Amino acid sequence: MKLIVGLGNPGPAYRKTRHNAGYMVLDELASRLGTSFSREKYRGLIAEAMANSEKLLLLKPLTFMNASGESVARAARNCVKEREDILVVYDEAELSLGTLRMRAGGSAGSHNGMKSVLERLGDTEIPRLRVGVGRDPAAEGLTEHVLGKFKPDEKAAADEIVKRACDAVMRWIDAGITEAMNEYN
Repeated sequence: MKLIVGLGNPGPAYRKTRHNAGYMVLDELASRLGTSFSREKYRGLIAEAMANSEKLLLLKPLTFMNASGESVARAARNCVKEREDILVVYDEAELSLGTLRMRAGGSAGSHNGMKSVLERLGDTEIPRLRVGVGRDPAAEGLTEHVLGKFKPDEKAAADEIVKRACDAVMRWIDAGITEAMNEYN
């Protein structure tokens, strides 16, 4: 089984914000796979699907971004045998809007949600897909920026990057992290 996690914040106030790029990618993935997030488990919303005879568990933690690791660790303990069978998808303000970066492991950088995941799993070698949401120099701070919605002139690029990120996740499912990195980085 593979565990695919989209980081974000629950609730209507955060819907379609930059910080919920992970949720947006998982919603697109669920739609493509013909499933939906219809149950709560592991302190998150889950959806189950199959792709190329691989069982998938999609997870959107409901613990809020900075405590995402709690939900991810619960699901990982119960569903996956190997760390390379986990993929975490999240927003990245250090990447320009429209940029994807997939990595097999490493630090969380300044992303508190990913820091929580790595801390709770006790491992930095967790595959991840960072979805570039860019920075707004006019914003008062990073928090204001990532908790804001995409501007009208960013909407098309945001929609496109969600679709490309979903393509990258599908490539990871089919061929693994190295092939996905080679194709989408």
